This record gives sequence, structure tokens and C-alpha cells, in this order.
Amino acid sequence: MAVPALGAGLGRAAAGAALGGRALWKPVLLLLSPPSFSTTCARCAKDRRLRQKRAITERQLTRYFVDHRKVRVVGGQGGAGGFSFYSEPRKIFGGPDGGNGGDGGHVILKADQQTKSLSSVLPFYQGFHGERGGRKNCYGANGAYVYVKVPVGTLVKEDGEVVADLTQHGEEYVAAYGGAGGKGNRFFLSNENRSPTLFTPGEPGQERVLHLELKTTAHAGLVGFPNAGKSSLLRAISRAKPAVAAYPFTTLNPHVGIVHYQDYEQVAVADIPGLIKGAHQNRGLGVTFLKHIERCRFLLFVVDLSVPQPWVQLQDLKYELQQYDRGLSERPCVVIGNKIDLAESRINLPLLRERVAERVIPLSALTGDNLEELLWHLRELYDTYVKTEQSRGQSPVKW
Repeated sequence: MAVPALGAGLGRAAAGAALGGRALWKPVLLLLSPPSFSTTCARCAKDRRLRQKRAITERQLTRYFVDHRKVRVVGGQGGAGGFSFYSEPRKIFGGPDGGNGGDGGHVILKADQQTKSLSSVLPFYQGFHGERGGRKNCYGANGAYVYVKVPVGTLVKEDGEVVADLTQHGEEYVAAYGGAGGKGNRFFLSNENRSPTLFTPGEPGQERVLHLELKTTAHAGLVGFPNAGKSSLLRAISRAKPAVAAYPFTTLNPHVGIVHYQDYEQVAVADIPGLIKGAHQNRGLGVTFLKHIERCRFLLFVVDLSVPQPWVQLQDLKYELQQYDRGLSERPCVVIGNKIDLAESRINLPLLRERVAERVIPLSALTGDNLEELLWHLRELYDTYVKTEQSRGQSPVKW
């Protein structure tokens, strides 16, 4: 069968549309690209291009890193005991044969090396209930256990006290025990009572409210005032996509990015929300932000070199850390002078180095200038942390 030309096919289709939208025949069209208009009828003549997916904003793409969570756990309820008497032809007094109920399921926290955040932990968990006891001394099935995967290094607290520390992969902690199953009437058979009618219901499961916290949020923490360029720097050295804007407090939740090296080592860097003066007095969300910094092994102080007297920012940051927890500001650290691409920053850089004892790494997160020096020094801090943990007989946190 010959294939009609494109012009002829369109003309006959239009003629068919003029006859009330019923084409006499349907031509076969060979098109290299889909047409941008309809070829079926006049009333449906509109753009029929393939619809593209709606663009997703970066805030919707961002998965917040959660390092603390409040969880309510309830064990499964035990199944009730069975109540029945054995029945068989020509056997009138068969006796009781109600079985015991099944035990309720536990809620178990299990450390998983592949889990890095508490974002997947729900605020409520309950174990499965046990089944009721059956006839012929059949016991009810036990309720299934509910396993909650948490990152390695999770602290479990209850009423402010640490009740569990999950430091090894596969380590488990029973957060809530399931209730015991009830007794069937067969259990109460005795010489004094040959036909007991008593049976007990299952016991309720244990109920607790726990607080889960990560001992280590990340290896390194970016500490600085709002609009210092911490989120832009995390974007430049990792694949994380925190929101970046020209107004302060763009980041309200910590973001964690992974820096990959050629020897397959991975260093986790956390973008901590910006601090303000008086954060140790819980101004704003200061104490919450300082808790994130407390769970980092070494610190990266990000200073905006374009502001007048940038060394004052560093002094204020160390003061807030020192007032919150003595020794927190003395952790291994490095000072990062951001926005070196601006003219004011080049003037303030030598003045900052004169007043700061720590090493100062000037860079630009926007243009990517001198990022190599930061990556090399970040690896040195990580190697020092690994050696220190191994010398103490502890296993360092690996990502």
C-alpha cells in the first residue's frame, strides 16, 4: 500500500473534518516530529505538544537532615485467652480446651549503617497485637516485631537519661515490650475445678516516650553568621542543594553534604543555620543550632571578608560556643574567608591574618577560587580525627 504524501493527508483530513468531524479514511503519516497542531477535527485544533513535567523548586528537592526526634512507642497488646470445651461424639465431658493468647510484638530500635539521618523515623510506633487463643488447646500467634532503623551512633534518652547507645551496626534495643498473652480456661483446670469458665484478657504493651539523638551529625560543621556563604560553600564542595538567597536565615534546618575523595573516603560536612549574638541564651533558635554544632567533630568557621572588621565575627562565634559548652570552641578548626572575589575582601584578608592565630583559607564559593586548598585541609582534619579515635580504641564514624 502506498503511503500518501503529507500535504495530501492533511488536506483529506481537513475535508473530513468539514463533514462533521468524520473522516472517510485515516491516512498513515510519517512525521519526523510531532505536529504542534491537531489533525483530527477543527474544534480540537489546539497545541498538542508533549507536556513537560512541572519544575520542582529546590526547597521541595531538599531533604532536611534530622539529628533529633521525639518518638512514642507502644508495644503490641497480648491476645485474649480462649474459652471453649472439648466436644466429640459419645464424649460428653471433654473438659476445657481453650488455649492461651499470643504475646504482643515488641518495638525494636536497630542500628543500620546505611541510615544516616533520623528523618525517616516516625513520631509513633506500635507493635502488632497477639492473636486470641483457639480451641483444642491452640495457642494464639505472637504479634510481629516492629523494627525501626536508626543511624549508628544514636543515643536513646528517656526523661533526660541515656538508656541506650547504639554504636555498632546491627545492634538492637527493645524500646517497648509487647504485652503477655492471656490464659485460656484450660490453664485453670484443677482437681477442685474440672470445668473452669475463667479466662483472662491479654495485657497491654509497654508505652514509652523516647528522645533519639545522633552523637555525630557530621564530621565537619560550617559555623558562621547569617549570609556568610555557608550554603553556597556546601553547594560548591558537594552535591547538596541547600536553598540560597540574599536574605538572612535562608537555612533553618541543617543540611549535610558528602565530599568524595579519590581513595573512596567520604567526609560529611553539615551546613549549620546561622548563629546570632546571644545564641547561648536561646535567642531565636540559638540552643537548637548550637546542639547541631556540638555533634560535629571539627569546625569550619565561615567569615564574610567583605564586611568591616571580619575578625569580630570570629570572636563573637567563639564566644557563643564557649558560653554554651566550654571546650566546644577549642575543637580542631579552620577559618574560611569567603567572598574573596570582592575588592573589600582583598583589603581585609591581611588584616584578618594578623589578628587570628588559626589558619585562614581565602576562597570564593561563588566563583570556586581556591576550593582545592579547603578540600586538602579538610582531608587533613578528617585523617587526624580517624587516628585520634583509633588511638582511643573507638571506631570513627564512617559515611
